[in-house]
Amino acid sequence: MSTRVFISVDMEGVAGVATLDQIVRGGHGYPRAQELMTQEANAAIRGAFAGGADEVVVNDSHGTMDNLIHDRLDPRARLVFGAPRASCMVQGITREDTLAVFVGYHAAAGAHGVLAHTFSSAFTELRVNGQPMSEAEVNGLFAGSLGVPVGVLTGDDQICQLAEKAFPGITTVAVKDCEGTSATSTLHPQVACERIEAAVTRAVSVGGVAPIAVPESLSLEIDFASPLATDLAGTVPGSKRIAGHTLQRQVDDPAELLSLVMSWYYLASIGTHQMASISLRR
Repeated sequence: MSTRVFISVDMEGVAGVATLDQIVRGGHGYPRAQELMTQEANAAIRGAFAGGADEVVVNDSHGTMDNLIHDRLDPRARLVFGAPRASCMVQGITREDTLAVFVGYHAAAGAHGVLAHTFSSAFTELRVNGQPMSEAEVNGLFAGSLGVPVGVLTGDDQICQLAEKAFPGITTVAVKDCEGTSATSTLHPQVACERIEAAVTRAVSVGGVAPIAVPESLSLEIDFASPLATDLAGTVPGSKRIAGHTLQRQVDDPAELLSLVMSWYYLASIGTHQMASISLRR
């Protein structure tokens, strides 16, 4: 039986990344952040193959999802990039995967974490069955629905602490500590990559981590940053406005949940941009 490893790579949780100009294309720090992100992706890829993987799929999971420097990526891995895509940060994961690895992840919106948010600045909180969730937990539900465990997560100390509670048996690598929304105490990139590679090697070679359980009933609630964003996202059939800035909808499974998150995200983004434009004209 072949061993296939899926790696989702975000940017906000990468060692050496902490400021907005690093994570937005066009910012003066963005090219360097791309390099750091690519280095951590390569560390995870090396670890997966060293642990016995036969195949590795990497998902570029940040922003416009075309950040990884492809010609510097380990050529043994296949890359999923570009947007939009229904499964977003976990596009490309399948039931054939042995393990999922989340690299460069961050805390949820409203949490004390480096560049903390949940999918979009248009969302101020995302809840599943009434419980606030981070991107890692939503993506973990999707993986769990396919029977794939999340074996390793890397990022700041805040998301690592959350992941250890949400994913029994997971290995976390805290590559930096939160000192503020845009401030951090970070490992040197080389040290971070060494720790990531070692953690992934162990997780793939040892195995034994179980996928998280998926509730039979799933209710998604999202609080939006503006009433206009809520108006636009609320045009999705089945959406219920349960408060001024909040939409709710029942979904059948994590795939539908993630697809709904993406639909609400793109519509809410239009509203957020319109509100910003109105403010600038005043």
